[in-house]
Amino acid sequence: MITKIERFTDSTYFTNALKATISAVLPVLVFTYFDHFEIGFVIALGAFLTYPSDIPSSLKHKINGIIVTAFLIAGVNLLINLTYPIPFIFYPFFSLLVFVLAMLSVYGQRATFTSFSALLSVSLSFSHLHTGMEMVQHSALILAGGLFYLVISLLFHYISPYRYAELQVAECIKLTSKYLKLRGDLWNSIADRKVILEKQLHLQVELNDIHHNIRRVLIGKQINAVSSNQNRKMLIVFISLVEILELALSTSFDHNRLHQKFEKNPKILDTYQNLAYNLASTLKQLSKNIEKRTNYIPKHKLSKHLLALETAIIEYENDLGKAEASEGVLMLKTMLEYAEKQIEKIKIIERAFTTVSNTYDFKGKDKDLEKFLTPQYYPISTFIENISFSSTIFRHSLRLTVALILGGIIGKFLAFQNEYWILMTIIIIMRPGYGLTKQRSIQRAIGTVIGGIIAFSILSLMPTHFLLSILAIFCMLLGFSFAQTKYTVSATFVTMYIVFLHGILSPDFVNVIQFRIADTLTGALLAYLANHFLWPSWEYIKAPEYLEKSIIANRDYLKQIFIFYTKKGEVTTSYRLARKNAFIEIGNLMASFQRMSQEPKSKQKKIVLLYKLTELNHSLLSSTASLGTYIQSHKTTPSSKALTIVVEKVLKNLEQAIDYLKGEPINDSNEITKEELANRFIELKNIRQNELKEGNPIDEEAFALKMQEAQLVIEQLIWLTNLSEGILKNTKKLMED
Repeated sequence: MITKIERFTDSTYFTNALKATISAVLPVLVFTYFDHFEIGFVIALGAFLTYPSDIPSSLKHKINGIIVTAFLIAGVNLLINLTYPIPFIFYPFFSLLVFVLAMLSVYGQRATFTSFSALLSVSLSFSHLHTGMEMVQHSALILAGGLFYLVISLLFHYISPYRYAELQVAECIKLTSKYLKLRGDLWNSIADRKVILEKQLHLQVELNDIHHNIRRVLIGKQINAVSSNQNRKMLIVFISLVEILELALSTSFDHNRLHQKFEKNPKILDTYQNLAYNLASTLKQLSKNIEKRTNYIPKHKLSKHLLALETAIIEYENDLGKAEASEGVLMLKTMLEYAEKQIEKIKIIERAFTTVSNTYDFKGKDKDLEKFLTPQYYPISTFIENISFSSTIFRHSLRLTVALILGGIIGKFLAFQNEYWILMTIIIIMRPGYGLTKQRSIQRAIGTVIGGIIAFSILSLMPTHFLLSILAIFCMLLGFSFAQTKYTVSATFVTMYIVFLHGILSPDFVNVIQFRIADTLTGALLAYLANHFLWPSWEYIKAPEYLEKSIIANRDYLKQIFIFYTKKGEVTTSYRLARKNAFIEIGNLMASFQRMSQEPKSKQKKIVLLYKLTELNHSLLSSTASLGTYIQSHKTTPSSKALTIVVEKVLKNLEQAIDYLKGEPINDSNEITKEELANRFIELKNIRQNELKEGNPIDEEAFALKMQEAQLVIEQLIWLTNLSEGILKNTKKLMED
């Protein structure tokens, strides 16, 4: 229990909540001491509204983002107060303002949070409307609160500048460990491979998010500042983790065939599975040491487990004889080679946390790191391009605008005490997707009811104002801490905080709270209904777009691999970018499937087919990465015409699938027949055989390597061809009416 509490209080979510709580509580305490509670409260409000925009990034982007948000929330408040007394100006202006602020989300994650803060400022402007100099002073105090939050955030940053990166890397190691554990589970003969694959795809979505966070922080510092040893160390670890994931994804084994082959020798597969589990366990231990900031002492002797596998292979070969065991030994050596590579990468991570690393040679790659980040610029053309019903953000912006207008009308003309609370609830709950909005509406309602019951029970005991203040601060802290992970819990604590706050400020708090609960439930219902009936963005409409991006990314990755296979040399930045994009897009495709599964059954159109295409794209990525990983680590023979024709066939299938998704005419000219393709595979095998028959002396190891290349490369090409045909066939079905 104590360990869990320590982990929670050291988490990023708790740290962010602590920054927000200190920024909100300190001004209130200081100004209350000088008998100016109202000033302190408005400054706290400014800090609270600025807090969401403080997302992980380089220091420069953090400062710019917080400053822009602080000025925006203050400016929005001022504009609402200026226009409110003139109805014929205010209502059109309010509608346009909400729409434009919501549309800012087209510029990415930081802009989305800035948009959220500004919209909250719009709703809270109606809680206390001002005139004359009062409204200028009020907006100035909100701005001061935003800038005060910046000071607190920078203070936390300089106290522990690398803690966020460390925790993100630790989480990345933990998720990568889970991925390797799932790979180990596949070696059980009774394993449900479909369930395991689905878990891997879900993990890919999480890994994409955390890779993005780490890139923004570590690469941002590498580019924009004189990077420290700690930053370089984290980069070494992160690069190794990406390579470990690529190796795990790329090295696909035919488990059914292996279990049949070694049915009489199950011990050897058990030995390998034990090694696979220990790879995962070692990474898990590393993540725990980083979280706890304790010295890393390896518990697992990976070299010992590797030796056990080598010994098992030798015993297998001796028992069956070289001739009979040759095919099995080739399979086992492929597994051994994979394990050796993974151990090599894990050793790099271990050394990073057990030795003092003063320098790291990026071999000139550091100048290309910036290409792995999304550019931070905001052209007006992006905004204009999204003024279309094909844009999810445009639909969401319209929906939110209408929902807020309806919320304002309901709050004004029915017996609601504070209509601004309805508006705030709609803004907090409503999301572009139906599934998340529905989920948040339910969680918010449950949290509000539970929080209200608990808080009223505590208030019935008649605690002192001092005790209520302590409870309110505690609930605020926990409410912010759980906002990103457990929304129901967060809503419960936020409700308790509000009840305690009203218990301190208002003698008629019971009546006030009853209205607040009614406001919250009304806002949640409006958000849910708006997402269901007003220009809904059902996922089946967007799914083909994510599928198209995934196929394009896989196509580009395969092209880069073929270029590398043909030209050899160093791995290029283009190759690494294509690999990164392929990983990201398969995660985005899976996320689209997840969102569709949360929607009404009537809207889950062709969901089975979409999942099948997700699986096929994942398998294609795995097979493509396998080919890429192999040619990086082996001295492959020159590319032949036969290989070119086979790769072109795979690319042609993917191009046709993309054309189907775009609704463009399909060009079947110069189509390669199955007979010709089969002949090309025979030709590839003959090329390898002829090489071996050359008069040049060749030792046993070189012979084995060439045989391994012949088997692995040709098998991967056959598998790639089959997968690309499957993608083409199923894409055609998906796009049929």
